Amino acid sequence: MSMSKGSNVPVPTTALRVELGWRSGPGVPDADASALLLLGGKVRSDADFVFYNQPAHSSGAVRHEGKRDAGGRVTDSVLVDLARVEPSIETVVLAASSDGGSFGQIPDLYIEVRDAAQGAVVARFDSAGATVETAFVLGEFYRRQGAWKFRAVGQGYGSGLGGLATDFGITVDEPQHTAAPVPPAPAPVPPAPAPVTPTPPQQPTMPAFPVTVPPPVHQVPPPPPAPPAVPGAPVRLTKVTLTKAAPSVSLTKQGGTSGSLRVNLNWEVRKQFSGWGSKRGRAVAMHNDLDLDLCALFELADGRKGVVQALGNAFGSLHQPPYIHLDGDDRTGAVSSGENLTVNLDRKNDFRRILVFVTIYEGARSFADLHATVTLQPQFGAPVDFSLDECTVPSTVCALALITNQGGDLVVQREARYLVPERGVSPQRTVDYAYGWGMNWTPGRK
Repeated sequence: MSMSKGSNVPVPTTALRVELGWRSGPGVPDADASALLLLGGKVRSDADFVFYNQPAHSSGAVRHEGKRDAGGRVTDSVLVDLARVEPSIETVVLAASSDGGSFGQIPDLYIEVRDAAQGAVVARFDSAGATVETAFVLGEFYRRQGAWKFRAVGQGYGSGLGGLATDFGITVDEPQHTAAPVPPAPAPVPPAPAPVTPTPPQQPTMPAFPVTVPPPVHQVPPPPPAPPAVPGAPVRLTKVTLTKAAPSVSLTKQGGTSGSLRVNLNWEVRKQFSGWGSKRGRAVAMHNDLDLDLCALFELADGRKGVVQALGNAFGSLHQPPYIHLDGDDRTGAVSSGENLTVNLDRKNDFRRILVFVTIYEGARSFADLHATVTLQPQFGAPVDFSLDECTVPSTVCALALITNQGGDLVVQREARYLVPERGVSPQRTVDYAYGWGMNWTPGRK
């Protein structure tokens, strides 16, 4: 049963999944969930703002989990572990911001709180009557006599995520006015779009020729993917989300021309997988031990080809060919860790193309019921992200993104393409065939 605006309900002091949901369709803007940890009605610092560009709080109490699109219903989730919220924090505000329109264009908007372990709904608020608002405080957790409660708020703002964040004490990287409640008013005239420089035509594909895969090189620990946050530094709100309608973006146009590019894959299993499989000849149950491997096929400008992956310890190197390095093997899928791959953008002219893909090493027979989000974070420039569509085929390998050198500009293309290997054909060979890499493959182990 949905709560009324202003009402409150006790909630358990445990891990809770807060789901922002709405109905998608033609002309419906996107929306993003966020959270702010408050003391005295304000954040203590910009680190108390959790959103798509800053997805995890340092305490581990709040984490942005990302979007899922299933049958026209879109959700964006935030995990709040109330047991881990620092004692000084009085309130955890749960907010939403629209991207590409107002909330008056977003139908069936709601916020739902579930027990993260059991899945039981503990609170729900259906927001109605939105008009020109571009940001909302939909609800909040607050302490009362040693316990936690959830309040349905429903307070709209007209200045977007930047204005809402500023109102709670966040310093953003562009001028914003302090947010104020929005009375019914005509919609503001949107700013004129910035001029777009045409992308140079793609270079002709070079003729294929036999190439051997170079032997693995010694691992070189990658530098930090981005400079650490400086206290008092502005929070960057810009982002690029790739979709089927707008599947590609130029890194140059986003400012990603140097430094490193960190590719992160994180995932959440919505349902428990079933079935059995083997690893090193040992049978294992497949429900809580899902092992996904982030990989990359590369082709350098001089014609050399190869793969970066955990199998065969082919982790690559950041400062010598292939200028791509894979971090360790992760099984949690957490936004703050997950599987990470780093590309050296200072050597962008050495690349012809890079195909980032993911395989199931063990723990499932397909990607069904798996919600995964891909984020490409340049050291300089706006992050690029996208979610994978629901998997409806027995796929064990998914091509995520194709990065190609187009006249010196690296262009990221959203693939999100599930592939089904033929009997006896490995996932790696399957993605090779699909994209014409032309490599020879032998069995490998971790």
